Amino acid sequence: MSTVLITGATSGLGRYVAFELVRAGHRVLAHGRDAGRTERLVAELRAEGDAEGFVADLASLAQVRELGARVAAARPELDVLINNAGVGSGAPGSGREVSADGHELRLAVNYLAPVALTRALLPVLERNTPARIVNVGSAGQEPLDPDDPELTRRYSGTSAYCRSKFALAAHTFTLAEELAGTGVAVNVLHPATYMDTAMVREAGVSPWNSVADGAAGVLALATGDAGSGGYYDGTRPARAHASAYDPRVRERLAAVTEQLLTM
Repeated sequence: MSTVLITGATSGLGRYVAFELVRAGHRVLAHGRDAGRTERLVAELRAEGDAEGFVADLASLAQVRELGARVAAARPELDVLINNAGVGSGAPGSGREVSADGHELRLAVNYLAPVALTRALLPVLERNTPARIVNVGSAGQEPLDPDDPELTRRYSGTSAYCRSKFALAAHTFTLAEELAGTGVAVNVLHPATYMDTAMVREAGVSPWNSVADGAAGVLALATGDAGSGGYYDGTRPARAHASAYDPRVRERLAAVTEQLLTM
């Protein structure tokens, strides 16, 4: 049985996955932004199995790194990380938002936070191989502009969301190459289109799928041997945006990422 950290576990897809994992006998480390909601979730999970809660605002890189340190210290046996937490495109017509560090909010939470958290936990994962990293992405992908990564010009919530998910996919492929031979597998997936979540409803979209539909792919990657460096549409191998595989695009993204993480 694995010890699994799930970010964004208090609602939607993350909550469903947390219950599925704990019922299967895994130890679930449930992350949430709100302390009360996280405590209530953990109480429910403990009625089913082994669970522990961790609170952090992923819109703050300092809190992301602190979360990584707390998890590493409390659960050195961690062997699965599910980067699930995310911010959607927002309500129709909503304006540009920034994180606690001044980064465009969707880029911060959907991309910079998973990168920073993964880095903080890699030493633990590498000690507990075979280990797995599952990045919850999206089929909605749009190449990031390295000259305007924060989308300060011609902002739209949809573009911001799609750019953050493109970056996450491209980063996943680069990380998989870096981790080759270490025993740590990393994959990215589009769980399901327009699941019944608060994120989708906020965008004014009628859900097409349930969170149970989306959970199947996440659970398969978190608990099975799917290799590394893949992109999945649910449980099926698929292809991300073509530019996410371009070494030059990924090299520029890596440079921009380092700059943003150290600002």
